[in-house]
Amino acid sequence: MEFPRGTIKELTFQSNELREEMQLLVYLPANFSPLYKYSLLIAQDGRDYFQLGRIGRLADEFLFEREIENIIIVGIPYKNVGDRRRKYHPDGEQNQQYIRFLAHELVPFLDKEFPTYHMGSTRALIGDSLGATVSLMTAIQYPHTFGKVLMQSPLVNEKVLELVEDFLEAQLVEIYHVIGTQETEVKTTDGKTSDFLNPNRQLSKIMKEMPFTYFYEEFNGNHTWTYWQPDLRRALKMLF
Repeated sequence: MEFPRGTIKELTFQSNELREEMQLLVYLPANFSPLYKYSLLIAQDGRDYFQLGRIGRLADEFLFEREIENIIIVGIPYKNVGDRRRKYHPDGEQNQQYIRFLAHELVPFLDKEFPTYHMGSTRALIGDSLGATVSLMTAIQYPHTFGKVLMQSPLVNEKVLELVEDFLEAQLVEIYHVIGTQETEVKTTDGKTSDFLNPNRQLSKIMKEMPFTYFYEEFNGNHTWTYWQPDLRRALKMLF
């Protein structure tokens, strides 16, 4: 069945934090109107979520069937593998600047440009792998700005575990978290292989003992879009 299609606008945005021009892909629903209010979903790996995740098509279907609330999706594409690592990795040299860009620059810009709710509980961050990691780190640093995190197979290291353990406002954040049971030897961008599964299990154990609104599941699969794409159906419905 064909659903009315939303549009994807390309915008550029000058970031002072990152000292560069950032590209944004903005999905607006087919029935978009400035008279309605919209929740926000901000996607790291932005182009991947639109092309490989087909997140715009999913939103078209769910909005038409009235299965999710009104939503605007903003994808932030990375420029290349090195750029992605610099911004998303917990030890990346631009990691903190990128997190501040999301909270201090991107959100005020989107709130000004579009009819959004201006509330943390209506703003979500999504990402896969390192994109999931930086999404979680951002919500932990800015829980009043971002109230929802959708994580698909995040990289979890000691820094991430510590951040979560020391977090005092878990009741403000809703988290959706999936990891594949075959993610024990994931090839990372630095050419090494890494066990993603066990650190994710550790993270899940910590989160279950905290007042997060929390969903966790292990899927039978590996670190690829083959599994993340179909998972988005449930994820979007759960959070929106």
